[in-house]
Amino acid sequence: MSLQHNGDPKLRKGGGAGNFMSARPNAAIYYAPEAFDTSRTRLLGRHAAGEGFLDAFVRHGKVDCLYGYCRTREEFESFRSFVARAADSDRKTAWIPHGKLDQLARPESLFVGGPGIADLAWQRRHLDPRAYSICGITHTTASHAVMDAIGTLPIAPVQPWDAIICTSRVVRKTIEHVLEGWQDYLATRLGAKPFVPLHLPVIPLGVDCARFERSAAADKARQELRQRHGIAEDDLVVLFLGRLSFHAKAHPLPMYLGLEHAAQRLERRIHLVQVGWFANEYIENAFREGAKAYCPSVNAIFLDGREPEIRWNIWFAADLFTSLSDNVQETFGLVPIEALAAGLPMVVSDWDGYRDTVRHGTDGLMVPTAMSPPGTGMDLALRHALDLDTYDRYIGHASQCVAVDVGACADAYTSLLGNPELRKTMGEAGYRRAREIFDWPHIIAAYQELWRELGDRRRKAGVVAPLAAGRPPHPLRDDPFSVFRSYPSAALRDDTVIVPRFEGKPPDLAGFLEDPLTSGSKQLLATADERDKLLAMLGTKSPCTVSDLLKPFPEGARRRFVLRTLVWLAKIGLVSIGKPDLEQP
Repeated sequence: MSLQHNGDPKLRKGGGAGNFMSARPNAAIYYAPEAFDTSRTRLLGRHAAGEGFLDAFVRHGKVDCLYGYCRTREEFESFRSFVARAADSDRKTAWIPHGKLDQLARPESLFVGGPGIADLAWQRRHLDPRAYSICGITHTTASHAVMDAIGTLPIAPVQPWDAIICTSRVVRKTIEHVLEGWQDYLATRLGAKPFVPLHLPVIPLGVDCARFERSAAADKARQELRQRHGIAEDDLVVLFLGRLSFHAKAHPLPMYLGLEHAAQRLERRIHLVQVGWFANEYIENAFREGAKAYCPSVNAIFLDGREPEIRWNIWFAADLFTSLSDNVQETFGLVPIEALAAGLPMVVSDWDGYRDTVRHGTDGLMVPTAMSPPGTGMDLALRHALDLDTYDRYIGHASQCVAVDVGACADAYTSLLGNPELRKTMGEAGYRRAREIFDWPHIIAAYQELWRELGDRRRKAGVVAPLAAGRPPHPLRDDPFSVFRSYPSAALRDDTVIVPRFEGKPPDLAGFLEDPLTSGSKQLLATADERDKLLAMLGTKSPCTVSDLLKPFPEGARRRFVLRTLVWLAKIGLVSIGKPDLEQP
């Protein structure tokens, strides 16, 4: 399957999105509004990626219906509103309520915006492992939550028709490394190395290239932004866009030092526009004071990237983009492909997914990075495991031991800022690359190609770890009446005797069903018609065995409701269980 890319991505296009879409592979979207919303104070890359994906799927997926797998009606209404905003025409939507697993077979796949698919695989096992495919995606892989999610895969009932999309080659290598170590441990601990049938395709994030097209409006935005911030026409603008966090995104020191060297060499007025947001005043002061101390020859401008007008228009005001990421929480890097789409040359670090998107010497220049060697950070991992260090402190400590070559930064900035023809050539190359590779129609086509392949696997491959007869779908989430069967004096059996504690007309259960002490049990019990039938039988034949009482009810799932109702009737004192009670009140 040619979904993955190796340095120069070659996503399967199949003659463009239209030719490939004939079968319209679909997936229900596991929708929680928070994951697809960029209008938030704490804006993270995964929010931008989630919003971009769903917007693109609505516009380019070409499916007959858009399914929202949502916990509440309110969440589905949010999903439907999102679709209405994104679509250029009315689109059919359908709500699959959370827990209605059988309905997920309609779209045939379930897409979740994270790597945690193990619980979803266990849930599916209550239905049928072949009912649908589960497809997750990686964003950051550094947190304990994600590491634990990866660690559950060898023991979860994931199948060959399930996948976790890796947004870059290094992310896949990270997951493979974690899985290999964990499988080796399990082999030592249990005597056998578990097999993980999971598919790990590499599909990058996408970009809406149309947003970045040069136009009269774009030229006007460029002019207004530059005038507003005192930037002359001949001045040079270097843009950084992303979370302004030296411990969790990109340490600014190499950028500041490199630009200071370039400004002194070129003797040109350089403006560094940093667009993003600060988590707190301490971080903000560190950035502002750092810019004054380390690049005094550069005019540092800070803008709030949470404002859509700034986030989308600032690209037109820039001459060069830069991002010197040095943090292990980074995986792909959305902003470099936005810079490609905007036709901006760039200086970026040779780091994780950046090397999958930027071609050194073609679209921009990549600056070498160096890291402390393997084996020198176990104390950092232990401190985080012991909760002595928070996640932010853990990744911050790790980033302090990653170096971006300052000398190479200075050379790269000088080379590009001092050569307008080179900037133009690289910008045009990036512009073409974004439209050929990363434009959302191509990426959505790759997702749907993946879902098609998962469907083929689901129809052909054998089930891994099929459910044995009489065993629970999830051994650690077993039926409480099985797990705790040693607790009671006895459990109901076919020959258990049920004796009514009422005479004549069956009692009205309405009062019990509305009483706060017992009203919470409605969803556990037989239906009103089933309860009436049961009470009528108890009133005409006494005593009865459980087997007698079950005869009018067809075998199947409804019988468990009847059996639970018999015990509930005993709980509220209307029947006795075990033997005839001759001393009825």
